[in-house]
Amino acid sequence: MYDVVIIGAGVSGVFLAYTLASQSQNVLLIDKGKQLHKRSCPLDEGKLCSCDVCGKYYGFAGLGKSEGKFNYTNDFGGDLEQKVGPEKALRLMKEVDDVLCSFGGDEVKLYSTVNPDLVKNAEVHGLQLLSTEVRHLGTARSTAIFQRIYDVLKPRIDIWFEVDVQRIEKQENEFKIVSNKGDVQARRVVVATGRSGNDWVEEQFSALGVKKGSTRLDLGIRIEMHGRQLDRLLGHTFETKLASEHEGVISYTYCMNPKGRIIRKYQEGLVMPDGQNYREEESGTANLNFTLFTPAYFNTLQEANRHAQKVIGQLNAGGDRIVVQRLSDLRRQKATSKEDMNGNRIQPTLSAMPGNLLNYVPTNYISALEVFLEKLEGLLGENIHEDTLLYGMDGKFYSPVVETNEYFETNVKELYVIGDSSGVTHSLSQAAASGMYVGEVFNEKIL
Repeated sequence: MYDVVIIGAGVSGVFLAYTLASQSQNVLLIDKGKQLHKRSCPLDEGKLCSCDVCGKYYGFAGLGKSEGKFNYTNDFGGDLEQKVGPEKALRLMKEVDDVLCSFGGDEVKLYSTVNPDLVKNAEVHGLQLLSTEVRHLGTARSTAIFQRIYDVLKPRIDIWFEVDVQRIEKQENEFKIVSNKGDVQARRVVVATGRSGNDWVEEQFSALGVKKGSTRLDLGIRIEMHGRQLDRLLGHTFETKLASEHEGVISYTYCMNPKGRIIRKYQEGLVMPDGQNYREEESGTANLNFTLFTPAYFNTLQEANRHAQKVIGQLNAGGDRIVVQRLSDLRRQKATSKEDMNGNRIQPTLSAMPGNLLNYVPTNYISALEVFLEKLEGLLGENIHEDTLLYGMDGKFYSPVVETNEYFETNVKELYVIGDSSGVTHSLSQAAASGMYVGEVFNEKIL
């Protein structure tokens, strides 16, 4: 009998396990994927995924084995502060950073995007500047850090990989977890499968009678501009995050990559333009890219997925097509041609099909983009370069919000859900903090 079984070894599950391991609780951490050093996927090389269980999304550390950008803020990345309060949320994220630094994260400097003067100037032009402290580890360092955490956890708790959990059964005072590696009993079960486990969570929680809320979906256009265009905003920081309201909906910039490239992202059976930081490559570019996301809410996960498939799937045209258009052509409602692209003064870093986004992208996303760019021009005091490139269409997917109490416990007693699979957190830092928080709760409560 285990005190706690954690299903999912992404950042939330890892930080929960790490917090519990210090108190000698009897813990089992299981994951559908593989050990960290065995994780690989053709997606990392820009190819199509051929994994039985995708090594990019599943396995120890989950998406912690990515570029490792930890944003420590309540301004974006989830709603952890609504669960635990703003001060405790920031304290938990600070503790997450302390753990990362104890395993080598302090090799990278923590930087801040806070700029009071810019905040005031942005407000004058109808923009909100979202601030954060950031520790950007990079893929190689992030992988090394989580490997060291694994080495510490391995002798203290049980860890099983390549486990297919077929069902969770609620018994009188305990749970039975049925899997391909055998059945186990647990007093508490914590689901920490992240966004990648949505379909499985939907099936399990429906069977157990867990209550769920709405599902969020963010879609947006990836923007590639001249690298010096935002110098005024980026003079004291690596990244600026801006929010813009239009018709009651707040759009926001995401994944800003000075000197970066745009690459193809394969997710949910769709192909999208994604940003790659120049630190992931040997040299940078003359461009800067980011996405302007606009959120929408749907009653169910299925409705959200259907909307994404309709919008992005139409652009993909049954393959990996991404459509690119010059800003000047969008404003003139004119399609961009191959000849236009050949003479474009901002050269694309992604091979995409020139065309007209107005033929594919719903009006609300185009309107949000146009309003944001007008506000940005006011803030910059100059026009956005007419050869700026627009790529359709990027997506950010979320888990349905699960109804839980202040301790992330569902309406099924002793069944918890943390991290992105809760629908509460949307970032590495907040997901990890939610795991650390529930670990502290368990350590205080006598089993």
